[in-house]
Amino acid sequence: MVVGAGVIGAACAEALSAAGATVTVVDRSGPAAGTTGAGEGNVLVSDKEPGPELELAQASRRQLPELLAKLAAELGQADVEWQPKGGLVVATTDPQPLHDFAARQREAGVQAHPITAREAFELEPNLTREITAAVHYPEDGQVQPVLLATTLLSAVRQRGGQLLSGVTATGVTKHALLTDSGVIACDHVVNAAGPWAGDFAAKAGAPIPVLPRRGLVLVTTPVVDLVRHKVYDADYVGAVASGDADLQTSTVVESTPAGTVLIGSSRQRVGFDDTIQVDVLRELARKAIRLFPKLRNINVMRAYGGFRPYLPDHLPVIGEDHRVPDLWHATGHEGAGIGLAVATGRLLAELMTGRTPHIDPKPFRTDRPGLAL
Repeated sequence: MVVGAGVIGAACAEALSAAGATVTVVDRSGPAAGTTGAGEGNVLVSDKEPGPELELAQASRRQLPELLAKLAAELGQADVEWQPKGGLVVATTDPQPLHDFAARQREAGVQAHPITAREAFELEPNLTREITAAVHYPEDGQVQPVLLATTLLSAVRQRGGQLLSGVTATGVTKHALLTDSGVIACDHVVNAAGPWAGDFAAKAGAPIPVLPRRGLVLVTTPVVDLVRHKVYDADYVGAVASGDADLQTSTVVESTPAGTVLIGSSRQRVGFDDTIQVDVLRELARKAIRLFPKLRNINVMRAYGGFRPYLPDHLPVIGEDHRVPDLWHATGHEGAGIGLAVATGRLLAELMTGRTPHIDPKPFRTDRPGLAL
């Protein structure tokens, strides 16, 4: 039984069903209706310090194309708008921190290529001429997150599993999930409820300190060949790693196959307040125009926001709960869930079925010091 039909829950369900389990996924709304539906679809290695999260990201990046090929053969199609387009990280002030960060990543096996300003302009002709340094990350990519989640769930259903939308999980008991629609018998429960995972974990008797961290995104009208890669300013890495509850914004600009340009990003801990703040949108637009001046003449079509599942030590929790038997967690990926989903699902399935984990699961365990309440 998997609680949550976002991309993490879908990836866990897919991996478990591929291992032979019969899986039911429950969601109080429906597929990708929460964090996943409000995501940009980033599959990144460029924004992560060497360590467990980067190792999870590298594994997921390797596995994603292989999984998509397998699902395409099984389902007859698996179009998730996968774009291995690469990323470009630029500095407009002191270039040394960017170069130092890239050097540490290269030691961890990331393809991080420092390039000249001229080479950066060849990759992105519309980029500001104010840049002082740039690093090209060819491994970065992008998917359409809703399509990824629904494709994974399609595989689950084709293998005999089911999705129950409009069902709210309210707790667990021995060999059963408690819901507002009744008791559902099962052998295991996977808590993949994203920002709401902390609430469900508490109801299950196994609290974990998941908090929502809100982010806003601007979407422009379609424009031809303005942005070719995922491009962001070097201060994005610091914003991702910060635990500050106050508003933080950093420049992230990328296009979609439809031609729209996505502009982010913001991070703010305000509970589940989903108010779209105009001042935040103005700040995102101002910073994006500094990076791509031609955006000044492009219209904004819409804005949207969502909540990312935040944990204080910035690592997801993946594995069996140490307090409640047969309760498993897969949450806390914050804004990186799309890119970490495939390896997360595989790791959880390996642990649940007793197979050898393909990466070290210890940093993600539920009883680590960083999760102490």
